Amino acid sequence: MYEPIRAKSVHSTVDGPDPDFPHRSREEELDIQLAGHLAALLAVTDELRAAAPSADMDAAAERLAEQVARLRGGRTPVRVLGGRRERGAAALHRRAHALAGRALVVAASRADTAAAILAAEQMDAHSAALEPRELASH
Repeated sequence: MYEPIRAKSVHSTVDGPDPDFPHRSREEELDIQLAGHLAALLAVTDELRAAAPSADMDAAAERLAEQVARLRGGRTPVRVLGGRRERGAAALHRRAHALAGRALVVAASRADTAAAILAAEQMDAHSAALEPRELASH
């Protein structure tokens, strides 16, 4: 899927890698990125739940929280359930759709089937909540 890196790392020195520089593998970086996208999606989902509670949104929020915790080594995501912004539901659904799409791309690149399925389901749910013309215009 990706072409291998052919150039030498800019973070290495003549004596080898810099011991003061934190090194992460590609998988660790993708885990961090995926957890961030899913946590942002969780925040928007919580905003939608505050505006219009539903069992489907509750289940989605729970699944998102589980995936974020898994990717963060068991640390549960911070959730602010009381303070909601005054945005329309359509804007929140568009934002959630975009975040789910980003999460899907990262999940696919790291071959995380569970996160990819969850992200795809969230994209479907949020696109269904929007009229087709609204999603196409953004």
